[in-house]
Amino acid sequence: MAMGLFRVCLVVVTAIVNHPLLFPRENATVPENEEEIIRKMQEHQEKLRLEHLRLEEEVSRLVAEKEALQQAEEEGQQQPEAHTAWDLWSTLCMILFLIIEIWRQDHQDGPFPECLGGDEDELSGLGGTPLRGLPLPKKATLDHFYEHCIRSATGDATRTREFVEGFVDDLLEALRSVCNRDTDMETEDFIGVGSMYENWHVERPLLCHLFVPFIPPEPYSFHPELWCSKLSMPLNYQGYGQIKVTPAGGDPLGCICGKTKLGEDMLCLLHGKSGGGQPGAGGRDEMEDLLCSKESSYLDAMQVMKWFQVALTKAWHRIAHKYEFDLAFGQLDTPGSLRIKFRSGKFMPFIVTPVIQCKDSDLYFVPQLPKEPCRGTPASSTDWLLSFAVYELQFLRMTAKALPEGACHLSCLQIASFLLSKQSRLTGPSGLSNYHLKTALLHLLLSRRAADWRANQLDVRLQELFCFLERSLLEKKLLHFFVGNRKVPEALGLPEVVRRAEPINLFRPFVLQRTLYHSTVNSFYEMLKNAPTLISEYSLHVPSDRASPPPKAIAL
Repeated sequence: MAMGLFRVCLVVVTAIVNHPLLFPRENATVPENEEEIIRKMQEHQEKLRLEHLRLEEEVSRLVAEKEALQQAEEEGQQQPEAHTAWDLWSTLCMILFLIIEIWRQDHQDGPFPECLGGDEDELSGLGGTPLRGLPLPKKATLDHFYEHCIRSATGDATRTREFVEGFVDDLLEALRSVCNRDTDMETEDFIGVGSMYENWHVERPLLCHLFVPFIPPEPYSFHPELWCSKLSMPLNYQGYGQIKVTPAGGDPLGCICGKTKLGEDMLCLLHGKSGGGQPGAGGRDEMEDLLCSKESSYLDAMQVMKWFQVALTKAWHRIAHKYEFDLAFGQLDTPGSLRIKFRSGKFMPFIVTPVIQCKDSDLYFVPQLPKEPCRGTPASSTDWLLSFAVYELQFLRMTAKALPEGACHLSCLQIASFLLSKQSRLTGPSGLSNYHLKTALLHLLLSRRAADWRANQLDVRLQELFCFLERSLLEKKLLHFFVGNRKVPEALGLPEVVRRAEPINLFRPFVLQRTLYHSTVNSFYEMLKNAPTLISEYSLHVPSDRASPPPKAIAL
């Protein structure tokens, strides 16, 4: 018994001596709370004596002292253990917070925002309602609508593409025949891009969009300059570039038009009909004939548009006798916007855009911006928009190979595009476009598992697509899918300079244009409110407004 008590006392003394709070290393004095600890131990001893009345007084005292010593030992151990546990917990919390912060930075643009429900105050100021309060139609209704309205409307897309491609191939061959290969630009084979080739076009009439790359005559070459290759560039220039025209060997005086006699209708790449000299040289009155900007060697988009339209007109006149329809320009401010008009009165629009390839990649510079309020306009006609249309097509095709058969990703995009187009007809165009819808879908495709896109998930994925757009609108932030996105598969072959560039916010104009932003948000929620009724109506009746009246055109 005595040995046991000695061991207990030894443990208690050791614990007290080593306790960091009772005996700090820098202070060897007795702590001030020692009397309080002894008092509590005595009180505990008295309680033990009352509980063991049947035992002898001496045994009760010894047992009470032993229990008191053990209790003191436990308290002495628990305090450093608690201190250690607190330090460990603080460390774990810090590590956890760091992990969350790193994850947030890596996934801050992730495509899985839940539908907003706690932003009623902000939305009330915009006239909107949280998406969770706007239920979309059930899956059965969506399936019926897609089969009877959208799928049937796009059934003849293949025939339309084949017809347009055959005609454009003939038209470009005629264009090459009327151009002088020694002095004029050389056109290459066309490339199909856009919704018609990505198989999600829903609007009527069906519209094919073709890129036609062109190159300068020898000895000249194009040298594209991307915005991300410059040290400083204003935000509104993101996504643009310039094309410098340089002669082989860097000889600025070696223009071929000074060595070759040009025809009456031929234009030198750098100079007008007057020929000779360099851009900005004196003695030339017709500066509007230049394909380069005045007093610079950068290619002018407006001059290229003019050249291309003149060349298409000459090419059509060369082959018009072979066809039993008329050809006219559709929109004068869009290069290559054409419209075939049949004798029956029907028409078929298509777009042939002259583009310049960016080095050896599938990036192309287009001479005119799409008519979208959210994408702005360049400050100069020497600024060309960098198009990722070919990469978008390749990514969709690559992704489709990994998705289940009958995947619903394009169906989601078609339904969303359909609703947006109908809402635009009701309330007018807004800052939201089909390009934004496709960008949101591409983000979802990159992050979602392949199994999530099964056909039976159409309603869930469509809801998620609208949730993503809602979050992007409220944050005024929708990042470009390719620029600065290192998650894009390397197998796609995207240039590294683009992958490492600063991300582009497609919704940045919303920050600067509050009126446009408010109208867009209101239109978005109005579209969702009208969706159930609109889908139900179109499921029962074939819309009569599919064939819109032909736009005004100028005959070639």
